[in-house]
Amino acid sequence: MAQIIAIVNQKGGVGKTTTTLNLGAYLASLGKQVLLVDLDPQANATSGLGIEHQKLEAGLYEAILGQKRIQEVIVKTKQKRYSVAPATVALAGAGIEMVTMENREFRLALLLEELRSDYDYIIIDGPPSLGLLTVNSLVAADAIMIPIQSEYYALEGLGQLLDTIKLVQDNLKPSLEILGAVVTMFDKRNRLSGAVLEELKQHFPGKIFSSIIPRSVKLAEAPSHGLSILQYHPRSRGALAYGSLAQELIDLNK
Repeated sequence: MAQIIAIVNQKGGVGKTTTTLNLGAYLASLGKQVLLVDLDPQANATSGLGIEHQKLEAGLYEAILGQKRIQEVIVKTKQKRYSVAPATVALAGAGIEMVTMENREFRLALLLEELRSDYDYIIIDGPPSLGLLTVNSLVAADAIMIPIQSEYYALEGLGQLLDTIKLVQDNLKPSLEILGAVVTMFDKRNRLSGAVLEELKQHFPGKIFSSIIPRSVKLAEAPSHGLSILQYHPRSRGALAYGSLAQELIDLNK
């Protein structure tokens, strides 16, 4: 039975999509069946895995609206054991169209329950906002991972995200847990990065993954080639960090 993990942060540019697609790649390389659910209308995770979302006949939008079965829109990536439920441009309208739907907060959860027995991990790349799509990702998930950039404004808006998570726990999904925060874009030469890391440890005692993702040109380049860092530059520091994070996640579930 799959563990469903939502990777969320409503602040853009924190390495959310980079974390989602590379974590998925390494989990698959470690023998796990992985599905990435691209719930971000920008479709960066979909294109970052080499899938031309503009050419897809259907994607997650059609599944959420009940026009297609979720199984019909899933696409295999270039990597074994790694599939994606892709985003298309149409997904941008889903948040508005869902407002009048019954069980609107549970649309994604109902879809993913059908898939639980097919995968070991289902990883959701949520949008960089706190709208209805993000609420759907939280309600569908068993646990949340929060990527946080190690820079001055890192903690700005985090309180808002934690409030949203608490509202979901109190009203929609009491069993939802925070797995922890992943520090991204870490620059060890920068004293501020270290200071932010210490502050995060106070915010999330015992909930900071020990694998820290470095600031890396190779990590930034990989998606433009439609590749994960595992395929693009497996010996780079960023690749080793995501490999370590994947192993850490597997060890948590032992």
